[in-house]
Amino acid sequence: MILRRVARPLLATIFVTGGISALRQAEGHAKAAEPFLNNALDKFGDVIPEQVPRDPVTLVRIDAAVKIGAGLAFAAGKAPRLAAGLLLGSLVPTTFATHSFWTIKDPSERQQQQIQFFKNASLAGGLLLAVSDTHGKPSAAWRARNAAKDVGRSAERLTRRGQKRANKLAKRAQKKLPS
Repeated sequence: MILRRVARPLLATIFVTGGISALRQAEGHAKAAEPFLNNALDKFGDVIPEQVPRDPVTLVRIDAAVKIGAGLAFAAGKAPRLAAGLLLGSLVPTTFATHSFWTIKDPSERQQQQIQFFKNASLAGGLLLAVSDTHGKPSAAWRARNAAKDVGRSAERLTRRGQKRANKLAKRAQKKLPS
């Protein structure tokens, strides 16, 4: 559909350009994200595997790579639901790390961060729609439910046929038995 071919690249643009910017200025982005990352690691560090990097610059670069790769895939329509899910997974921590307006005292800066926070919330809404978009085809859950119903109906038919056949055989056997 033409709508998807236009909408996906438009939605992906902010992620690709943001990812490129984060790669070019990884240290600056890491400095902005560091308080959030330190807080998250303090709270959840014991459940995060040791293989996951803890260095803010490395995490920013990984996030940037996800945004660029998933953004390009989404724009091109390659695995769009997966790409939208990856972008959403990248957007949520980025939003909380860089736009936590509730912690800012200056009213002007607070308002700017609040606008950015709700812009990202709007992007998240668009990505949620993209994650659930099945191109007009039934979802996997719907197909599974219908397949289960079909199996149930087939089992009922086979059971009825088996019962009829058993009844016929029982009648034949009774006729052949001596009275």
